Amino acid sequence: MHEDEEDPAALFRAAVGKVAPLRKPAQDPPVAARPRPARRPQPDTRDAGPRARCADDPDAVLLRGDASAFRRERVTARDWQRLRRGQFSAQDELDLHGANALQAETLLARFLAEATGAGLGCVRIVHGKGGATGEGVPVLKNLVDRLLRQRGEVLAFHTAPPAQGGTGALLVLLARR
Repeated sequence: MHEDEEDPAALFRAAVGKVAPLRKPAQDPPVAARPRPARRPQPDTRDAGPRARCADDPDAVLLRGDASAFRRERVTARDWQRLRRGQFSAQDELDLHGANALQAETLLARFLAEATGAGLGCVRIVHGKGGATGEGVPVLKNLVDRLLRQRGEVLAFHTAPPAQGGTGALLVLLARR
């Protein structure tokens, strides 16, 4: 046997033969950002994160990866910042996966009433990110966003941090009795 026959690297080079380096691929053109609709003056959602939906815009629709945020004036800047960062501990959770819109509305109303009655300060609502294919508008995400804005016991909510559900969940601050 020759020395080259026992060297795996030499055997590989002999089997592969002559090679030529690949040319650098042409860079793809930058993807244009989708145009934003004209906005009306909105309540404060500062620090809600990029692409967060502005409050009370009935024409705005949340898409699969969009953040959601809402804050009443009486929520302090410190509490708002803590909510955004996920620093409040959720004391209970409602998971709406598999529910249709009517079921979700009923479950959400019951959950909020029970949580408020129990004196809970922060809860997590898991609505999911939308259809598995990623196509279309996420129904439950938009429904939950709209319903929470209408509830008096809801002081603020924000998309959960990635470790707590990301854009498929909300952390909700509730008024205590």
